[in-house]
Amino acid sequence: MPALRDVYLARQGEADPRTGALTPAGRRQADLLGARLERVRPDLLWHGLAPRTEQTSALVGARLGGVALRAAPEAGDHVPSAPTRDALPPVHAQGILDFVERVPAEERAAVRARRARELFTGPARGDRPRREVVIAHAFLVAPPVAHAWDAPTWRWVSTPVADTALTVIRYRPDAAAAVLVLNDTSHLPLDLHWTGFPPDLYP
Repeated sequence: MPALRDVYLARQGEADPRTGALTPAGRRQADLLGARLERVRPDLLWHGLAPRTEQTSALVGARLGGVALRAAPEAGDHVPSAPTRDALPPVHAQGILDFVERVPAEERAAVRARRARELFTGPARGDRPRREVVIAHAFLVAPPVAHAWDAPTWRWVSTPVADTALTVIRYRPDAAAAVLVLNDTSHLPLDLHWTGFPPDLYP
């Protein structure tokens, strides 16, 4: 019998685009995210294989009292879905297709995206409720939100995610998925909000 599962999704901290490692600001963000998650006491912390996600997870994990960390390529950089023109609003179609085309081919693996959905969405297997944290790229945070709201799969493209912002989705075996928290940066001071984004995307 499946059980309740809360999934805490977060993008990694701010990273240096040249080295891929966390910046000093990114390290502060990761530590503050860990402090916020201390009361959650998760069963598991998933993370991608890139240096920025591994470093973020190590800093978060240090706050969580020995929680198990599990590396997963499914939590890495990849396009969750490659939309076709006929599935897109005509007014936005070309811009979205151009954006997806700029993503490296190796990050457009449909098999990895499907496996990510299997791992990080849905109720817990077994009869014990679980809380799991997933530290990943922004592209992995947006698709479960679209899925929970029955939105078109391409909407991950138009859902910006802030560095170490927290999104929480609850999966119950007897109810639809519920988005409890979305892109929340309340654990960060203002100078760490929306790092890595151009000013026109600041809310």
